[in-house]
Amino acid sequence: MAGAAIAPAAARRVACIGAGVIGSGWAAHYLARGLDVVAWDPAPDSNERLRTQVAAAWPALDRLGLAAGASRDRLRVAPTLQAAVVDADVVQESAPEVLELKRELLAELGEATHPGVVIASSTSGYPMTQLQQHCATAERLVVGHPFNPPYLVPLVEVAGGERTAPWAVEWAAAFYATVGKRPLTLDHEVPGFVANRLQEALWREALHMVAAGDATVEQIDLAITQGPGLRWAFMGPCLTFHLAGGAGGMAHMLDHFGPSLASPWTRLAAPEMTSELHRRMVDGAAAAAAGRSVAELAAQRDQDLIAVLRALADPSPAVETEL
Repeated sequence: MAGAAIAPAAARRVACIGAGVIGSGWAAHYLARGLDVVAWDPAPDSNERLRTQVAAAWPALDRLGLAAGASRDRLRVAPTLQAAVVDADVVQESAPEVLELKRELLAELGEATHPGVVIASSTSGYPMTQLQQHCATAERLVVGHPFNPPYLVPLVEVAGGERTAPWAVEWAAAFYATVGKRPLTLDHEVPGFVANRLQEALWREALHMVAAGDATVEQIDLAITQGPGLRWAFMGPCLTFHLAGGAGGMAHMLDHFGPSLASPWTRLAAPEMTSELHRRMVDGAAAAAAGRSVAELAAQRDQDLIAVLRALADPSPAVETEL
């Protein structure tokens, strides 16, 4: 990975720029993984707010399992942005979702950091190509989009912009993997990224159903939490439909249920089931199955569902919040 100052696994100091809900969640995650965190936020109450939010997250992190050397004492709040990033191995920017604000901040971060330091933006919607327009060090800028709370949800979507160097994307994905995240590296920029687009589609249909009187909010939530949501905890929608095809897998499912795509079940227009799309779905399901037969996948699904159901039924008290 030419260009990076150090190996991803050697990164020990993270600068968290922005101490809101996402920024403080990132700080808690990095601290729990045994890293040093230097934070900066221009808000006058950011120090107290950050430490309160990290303390609130700590019991859950302790229950999940702390890395060697993990301590809240490794958190420091810097007086200036420059002081926060001067010795940083990597920067996690989590400023408000205001385009010009993030553009100016990322440009400033590029100037204030050492050459080779990757700067990741927690943006939830802006493509990096838009964010890096004013930055003279755009080759080091990537998207590192987490899901709330960042200290518990593993997924982080990684993507570069038109001016991002490939090594920076590779470095960021490798770094996130070393600190316990599950990086999803996008092949190219996708507006809204991948997970946001999927949950947005479900959210829009839910709004349509409530507006049309098709279902209540309670019914919609119950339909997910006691239905497909249980499976989605360990098996995505594509592999789930692969199992729905029985021994024939995805190919049989598409051949059998493909015509129903033309039915107006949702307010979203379905894509045409071309031979190319059919091939990609079948090949993708085979890759996701990783050599496991439908029977083996079904057995694993049942085992995982039992584990999820037992966990949800666990009457043990919730972790108390520590302040």
